[in-house]
Amino acid sequence: MTDEPLTTTWNLGTDGDDLYALLMATHEGLSDDESERLNVRLVLLLMNHIGDRAVIGAAIAAARPSGPSPTSTS
Repeated sequence: MTDEPLTTTWNLGTDGDDLYALLMATHEGLSDDESERLNVRLVLLLMNHIGDRAVIGAAIAAARPSGPSPTSTS
């Protein structure tokens, strides 16, 4: 067991390429707005499935580009 709540090492086995292709195919034919809305729905569904605040917080921090955090008051 690790102290890190988020798995960032490869964890998709041999399905990674197929899953990426599925994600890309899901966006085909959508407008930019529809694609963004799809991404938001997908993220919220996966967050609900995970259901662990520490894991979700770690994922958000890992995915965010360098810069101020969303809670910073600068």
